[in-house]
Amino acid sequence: MNRPNTPIRRRGAVRLLLASATTLALVTGCGAQDDGGSGGGSKDSAPGSAKGFPVSLTNAWGTTKVGEKPVRVATVSDGDTSIALALGLVPVITPDVEDGDRTAEYKQRALDDLGVGKLKTYDDTDGTDYEAIAAEDPDLILGMNTWEMDADYAKLTPIAPVVTFKDKKHADTLTWQDRLTTAAKALGLEDRAAKVIAANSKAVRDAATANPILKGKTYTYTVVHPEQVTFMSYGDQDPGVFEDLGLRKTANAKDYSATKNGVSLENLDQLEADVLLVTYPFGDEGLLSSSELEGNKLFRSLNAVQKGHFAVIPAENTLSSSIAYPDALSASWVVEELTPILAKAARGK
Repeated sequence: MNRPNTPIRRRGAVRLLLASATTLALVTGCGAQDDGGSGGGSKDSAPGSAKGFPVSLTNAWGTTKVGEKPVRVATVSDGDTSIALALGLVPVITPDVEDGDRTAEYKQRALDDLGVGKLKTYDDTDGTDYEAIAAEDPDLILGMNTWEMDADYAKLTPIAPVVTFKDKKHADTLTWQDRLTTAAKALGLEDRAAKVIAANSKAVRDAATANPILKGKTYTYTVVHPEQVTFMSYGDQDPGVFEDLGLRKTANAKDYSATKNGVSLENLDQLEADVLLVTYPFGDEGLLSSSELEGNKLFRSLNAVQKGHFAVIPAENTLSSSIAYPDALSASWVVEELTPILAKAARGK
């Protein structure tokens, strides 16, 4: 069985929205590449200075050495594309994650701010397209947000230096801030990364201050996958925005992990929390429909359900997937969309 929190090669509702107004304003303010089209900039259009090179970064498969400041950056996941855009870089090629010809609204806004109409992409249905990446002659390949690096690393390194995580466990547990910071070291854009993180931190602090009802409340975030009902807020999961807003994980969270996060129907009481959140990103393909889960006798007996501390996180606008896989561009938008839902659930009936 595939891990339920593995990136899903589906179009539409389960894809990430990749931007926020706060971060986009920051990116624009920091300056952008002037390449006039898709597929990244030239050697002469690199933002920032070339100080601090060469750079050497240890990863789970070896060592990445970057001799000069990279300009032509390729990405192997949507989250890595988010990192590049947040840092003001337009990737020379990215995986195709869009719903047909429609680019997600927030990603398009980021591209517009960077002066690019559309990204150049490769079809990732069958995995990373090494030949397509090689054809773009990148200076560096970002792989901070992928679960496929075990298979990809040896095939990508002959093309260009690969920036990825130090420990294979980090594919599941590394925060978006750490992913962004590591990538920024290899790109010579650490100051810009710090500004992106600061802007997002301010957005979440402001939301927490405006919603003190969230402070100290426990939460469970549950995703109905095709194979199982998933305890997504497991012990070492990146807490993303929830804990920044003042919530904390339940005691039951310690009993779940990235490889043990399924909740059987007989154990739905494990989901109990001050605030219970459920999402159905797979619709009819989920293990249970919303009516089946919410009509379940044990589920209905939960205190959170009976007292109105239960909420459904929408999947159609990709909020649910953005929560599950937080990144540098989606963070502020998630705060804007999620905070009212959390506050309403915390108040209850």
